[in-house]
Amino acid sequence: MPAGQRLQALTVAAPPSLVGGDLVVLGRHPLASNAVFVAEVRAPDQPTVAVAYKPVDGERPLWDFPDGSLAAREVAASRIDALGGFDLVPPTVWRDGPAGAGAVQQWIGEITSLCPTPVTVTRPDEVPDGNLVVLEGEDEGGAPVLLSHPDDPRLRSMAVLDAVLNNSDRKGGHVLDHGGRLWGIDHGVSLHEEPKLRTVLWGWAGEPLPEGDLARLARLDAELARPEVEAELAGLITPTEFDALRRRVNRLLDRRTHPVPHGDWPPIPWPAL
Repeated sequence: MPAGQRLQALTVAAPPSLVGGDLVVLGRHPLASNAVFVAEVRAPDQPTVAVAYKPVDGERPLWDFPDGSLAAREVAASRIDALGGFDLVPPTVWRDGPAGAGAVQQWIGEITSLCPTPVTVTRPDEVPDGNLVVLEGEDEGGAPVLLSHPDDPRLRSMAVLDAVLNNSDRKGGHVLDHGGRLWGIDHGVSLHEEPKLRTVLWGWAGEPLPEGDLARLARLDAELARPEVEAELAGLITPTEFDALRRRVNRLLDRRTHPVPHGDWPPIPWPAL
């Protein structure tokens, strides 16, 4: 099946609210480095759905991600999240739009305001109770500050998913707290075959993986072994990247611990929030 048809086939299991209807652009996201549009999917007799629309034609080339597209990786990350039962990535589909084909992801929260993140930077005496400190630093005036996040099992599962995805950009602002759930967004620089994990969620580094996350990894491993799933993801990432994805899942299942930072790659994205 040609790559374009495989990408369109990903919409079969996608929410009808994202696939059908007209994609209407409301404006460009002012904080995004690539072209990201705030848009709505409108269809007769259906509720209007707010979305983030990321067309391939609006991407800036990245020297370390020369293959495929960031939009395709966004869709792949959402699909892998669903295959493992993590349920942390908003529904994301591949579809055409006014600026060309790309990723369309359900918007989390209100389009007029930013969702809060549980990741925080505070003075040492202001770290919230129960938070895990990840990084020590200084503010613009030279005063000490600490980057921390809650010891939350939902956030811990997101750290496991990031290890699976080899997420190179888990900033604090890419973790959204809305409607009693945590959501992870912006996975365009994920799924590289080389180790590139950069995250603010290092609070459990080296600790044993929870049983619930081991079960999700086992489920994902079984799904990735199915030929139809491999064929599905082949429209989004390269065969080498797919093989590396399977190795990461198997390594996590074998070691049964959270990964730890290594010296060959910066462990924290910048800016951290």
